[in-house]
Amino acid sequence: MAERTANSGLGLAGLGLRRGLIPAIKELKPGDIDFIEVAPENWIGIGGRYGRSFREIAERYPVYLHGLSLNIGGFSPLDAGLLKDIKQFMTDFDCPLYSEHLTYCGDEGQLYDLLPIPFTEEAVHHVADRVKRVQDVLGRRILLENASYYAAPAQQMSESEFINAVLAESDCELLLDVNNIYVNSINHGYDPYEFLNSLSLGRAKYVHIAGHFDEAEDLRVDTHGADVIDPVWALLDAAYARCGPLPTLLERDFNFPPMAELLLEVERIKQSQQIQSLDVSSAAPRVVRR
Repeated sequence: MAERTANSGLGLAGLGLRRGLIPAIKELKPGDIDFIEVAPENWIGIGGRYGRSFREIAERYPVYLHGLSLNIGGFSPLDAGLLKDIKQFMTDFDCPLYSEHLTYCGDEGQLYDLLPIPFTEEAVHHVADRVKRVQDVLGRRILLENASYYAAPAQQMSESEFINAVLAESDCELLLDVNNIYVNSINHGYDPYEFLNSLSLGRAKYVHIAGHFDEAEDLRVDTHGADVIDPVWALLDAAYARCGPLPTLLERDFNFPPMAELLLEVERIKQSQQIQSLDVSSAAPRVVRR
């Protein structure tokens, strides 16, 4: 069995496992990436050559989970079968964490999109109750991701107030997506740094960074299909300054460049993490022994 990359919890950079990237990921050298992330729905019960490839890669790297269809903000009953399968999958592959989107994606059927939850007190209680039930089944805290959105129906509170309230009431953790902050800041006209600072960053345990598409001067689309741009890298640096060098995923879902180019972005994450670690060390008070 191949030796797995050590997982210390901080200063880690990973890639999402997409079927189009499997051959290139198999050829990576030790230290190129620290973990992989998958949507469990795409791999639960998969056999054949894809299943063999996944098991081979999972022997080399820790497997982080980022779900797509829990429908945490919806009204349809939670999928008990899916939760059972996810729990077993986490046991089988020793997955360190499971995250989901703070959205809804179903109503008596899968909608195959991530839609915004109204920012209301009623929605806070509804979502928090569902999160607590999920955590009871899984026997651990989950992480919720601040989502990109293009409309805010029935808004009664700010986006960050809503996120913070859900995290507090459900006692779950935060997946901090810095690209989503940047995209939303353009689309909804707010300062991304002020928004970052308004979040309950003590609950942040994991970070996503990605590229997006410029649809218009005032409209960005969260695609995960392009290189990360400088303003988003700068926002990542600011997040590390607040949260420390948390494990961070480079999201790329299509338009795959050569793996060497993706690794340059992974290396950019690691460099930023190292700089932040050095800054923290240099700022620590020195102990004088007498």
